[in-house]
This record gives sequence, C-alpha cells and structure tokens, in this order.
Amino acid sequence: MSEPLSTDPYKGVRDFYPTDWARMEAMFARIRATLLKWGYEEYNASPLERAELYEAKTSEEVVSEQTYTFTDRGARSVTLRPEMTPTLARMVAGKRRELALPLRWFSIGNRFRYERPQKGRLREFYQADIDLVGLPEGEADIEIVRLASEILKTFGATEKDFIIRMNSRLLLNAACATAGLTGDGVKQYLRLLDKRAKMRPEEFKIASEAISKKDPLSLVDAKPMETFVNTLKQRGVGNAVFDAGVTRGFDYYTGMIFEVFDTNPANPRSLFGGGRYDELVALWGDDPIPAVGFALGDVTLADFLETHGLAKNAGEHMPQLYLGTPTPSDIPSAQAFADTLRKNGGRVFVNLTTRALGDQIKDAVKRDIPLFTAYGTDEVAKKEVRLKTLATGEEVALPITELPQRLQSGFRPPTSLF
Repeated sequence: MSEPLSTDPYKGVRDFYPTDWARMEAMFARIRATLLKWGYEEYNASPLERAELYEAKTSEEVVSEQTYTFTDRGARSVTLRPEMTPTLARMVAGKRRELALPLRWFSIGNRFRYERPQKGRLREFYQADIDLVGLPEGEADIEIVRLASEILKTFGATEKDFIIRMNSRLLLNAACATAGLTGDGVKQYLRLLDKRAKMRPEEFKIASEAISKKDPLSLVDAKPMETFVNTLKQRGVGNAVFDAGVTRGFDYYTGMIFEVFDTNPANPRSLFGGGRYDELVALWGDDPIPAVGFALGDVTLADFLETHGLAKNAGEHMPQLYLGTPTPSDIPSAQAFADTLRKNGGRVFVNLTTRALGDQIKDAVKRDIPLFTAYGTDEVAKKEVRLKTLATGEEVALPITELPQRLQSGFRPPTSLF
C-alpha cells in the first residue's frame, strides 16, 4: 500500500495562505513604493534560465552546490534562477541598442537555491533586486547605498539598527596581487574570505596561510573606501564603515561592494548586500556596460523587522468590511452595494452563505476582517447601517452614504506583519 500524500510543502519552501501572503505583499509594497519614488522601473523575467548563464560568472559554490539545475526534454541544461543579476545583464545585452541608459530597474520575485534550510535561509525565497545600469562608479554607487539605507528606514529603522560595511573588489584584488596571488589563487582566497564569518579565527588563519604566506587583508589600501565612506556621511548615510573583510560571494563583482548587517545581538547577521559589476554585460561579446546594484530578500528582512519591533500593518492587502446578508434574497442588493463601495476604494467581503448573522460575525472574526455590517431590506429602507468594529465590539449607526468615506479613510486596526 502506498504512503498517503503529505500536506507539507517541499523541504525549504513555504505555503502562503491569504494572511501570510498579505504580509509578504505589504512588505514588498513598501519597498516598491520607495523604489518608484526614486524613479526606478519594475521589470520581470521567467525563473527558467540556461544553466550556462550562471556557469559563466556566478560563484562556483552557487553553481555546483546550490542551483536547481536539470536537463529538459530537449537535452538542454536549465536552471531555476538563484538570483536576478545575470538575467538583468542578459536582458540589457539583448536590447542594448534600444534601451535609454542609464537604467534604474528593479524586480521582485521568487529565487531558488538548493541549500540547507535554516534561520534566514530557505530553498525558495522572495527578493527585490535593484540595479542602476549605465553609469560609472561615483554618484551611481552613492545612490545605490543611499537607497539601500532608505528602504530600511521606510520600515521605521534608524541608523542604530543596522550598519553598512563597505569594501572594494579592486582593492582586494590589488592586495592579493601584492601578496603574490594570481588567477585561481585570487579566486581561492576571496572564496575563503567570504566564508570567514562561519569559521573559527584559527581555522581561517591556517586556511589563509595555505593559500598565501602574506596576509592580503593586511595589505588592503583603506584610503579610497574611507574617502567614499566620508562622502556617504556627507550625503546622509552616517552608519557606513570600511571593512576589508567584506568580499561578497559572486565572481562578477568588479568594484565597490557592501553588506548591511543587523546590529541587534539577537540577530547578528548580514541582511543583504550588493556592489558594482561592470563586466557582466560584456559576456555577450560587446563592450562592457557599468552597473551597480543590490538585492534584499524577504526572509532576512522579516527577521530584521521582527527583531526590532518594526513589523508594519498588513491591512491594506486584506478586506476591510464583511458585508453580512440577513437572508439569501438580500445577496444581490448586497453585491450591488459592495460594487459601489469597491468603486470608491473599499475592500469588501460579501457573505454568500445561508448562515445566521451571528455566525457571519464569527466568520468575519476568523477571517480577521475588522468591520462588519448587515445589509438587507431593513438597512435599505432606513438608508442606514450599523457598523461594528469587531476588535472592540463598538457599534455605530451610520448613514449608508457615509460608509464609502469611512472605508476610504483606510480604517484597519493595527495588525503585525509577523
């Protein structure tokens, strides 16, 4: 006899019931609104990519150990996208003659990595990728770091809640060269450096000396990045610091790199990061196009918001009003009234069952809908409804004509995102 089907999702991924998805949508809606204010445009693409795209310039660890790669029925090697930057570069390369540079683009969607599920890491996660394409280092780098900071601040975070650690791949490469490393030796050292936070100091020291007798970290010229950090402070980012140990895991970075870290001891981890990647578009055989960007995932952001008590209201993505129907014959008029409320911006749930009004109220509570009113022949005759706030039990008589305005005000009791 076969095993019964499991109701659990695949390991490392999540199901999103309506309330869960509303919280996710509320979080990314805040990010999207910020990006649109800064003049960024949203794009998207299929999660399926040719595997060769990642083999060309993504880190060896991601390609060999963390991708979902398979051979399709046409004998093509296909990968579920683990990140968006190579896809962006492919799209830019494909229409570089038509696109008006610089591009300010962002994409929000799901990404996939085959890694061990743990706090802050899942096999499927949602991520906002933000990129500024077509401008060299300088003002573009400043804007990207400022934007990364601004996104966290829109959730109510202050600069005491996070720190931005800055470095440069150019400086790391130069230090490796001074230490006598070339080619694969540089890549080997940078990959080791990227794993340093997960290693004991003595363990890292032994592994580093096996690659290079001279310590490249001690040879990094700090002055250029310290100057950049001072410029950021003058431009409103006061919590950026130089950190020679920041390297980022992807091979395509060519210049400035950064990682944002939570400062709360309860969640001492990297939240997200990014940097400059000026050579990626050149993989398609044309001149390079300078680019800089970062990516912010939902799992680490949710942990950050929860740790700092910054979870915001998810109400704008949930129904505001449960419109009860005293009898089934009241449903058509209730639907018509709901249409009027919706045209005015209201989010309305209409009862279509034969439940008694008391049971409909219980249903509204279970669905976490904050307001309830019955709408039947009596309400139509009196041109008045009794609007009940379910969290407090408060009930007020309200002319029917005033209900759209009440819903327009965006009423919803505070509800934690998490």
